[in-house]
Amino acid sequence: MRDVKLCILVADDESAIRHFLKASLSVYDHIVLEADCGRQTIDLLIGHRPDLLILDLGLPDMDGVEVIREIRGWSSIPIIVLSVRNREEDKIAALDAGADDYLTKPFGVGELLARLRGVIRRTSDSVVNGTYQTGNLKMDPSRRLVTLSGAEIALTPTEFDILKTLFQNPGRVFTHRQIIDKVWNTHQGDESRLLRVNISNLRHKIEPDPNRPMYIKTDLGVGYRLNDTLDGSNPPAN
Repeated sequence: MRDVKLCILVADDESAIRHFLKASLSVYDHIVLEADCGRQTIDLLIGHRPDLLILDLGLPDMDGVEVIREIRGWSSIPIIVLSVRNREEDKIAALDAGADDYLTKPFGVGELLARLRGVIRRTSDSVVNGTYQTGNLKMDPSRRLVTLSGAEIALTPTEFDILKTLFQNPGRVFTHRQIIDKVWNTHQGDESRLLRVNISNLRHKIEPDPNRPMYIKTDLGVGYRLNDTLDGSNPPAN
């Protein structure tokens, strides 16, 4: 993280948390702005255009999910939620609203830095010449072509659309609802079952071991994410 200097906005009503984060992040030469409420968060985003937002959900004037929804109406800034709320329902609500990641308190600085690295690289490192890649898995959306270690993988249109959705933001957890909305764009009631079936079929086609998936990871009770920690030199797992 020392080679990438960021302007980071920390929004938390607890001054001790803000000061701790400012001290921790400043060690890595990041510039840290502070906000103690939702309205100040939005004003600072507009006025200073930071690179990333670390957001607590329990702000005094606005719920953090409401803040995320308002921001997503006009900004794609990466948002990491940092909250004491650890229920799946809270995590899903924040991710559905547009958060990029979710970390519960108490937390370790090392893990927070890893999350920062992840959200910053997701929209840049996975796309090369219009194609997506992680590990030995590649996708060319314009040709609707997917290859694994150079061999073409035959996917159904639905499987392709699911994989494309995950590839568009590798490392980010997509909730079941987000994937369903992007792929099926309907609310018939049986999409969750269809999603599970298609994820299972995808894994059998692209994973060296479908029972121990390397590419498509599950966030239990929440959704799925594409592993963005692989590179082309990673050998398939046995």
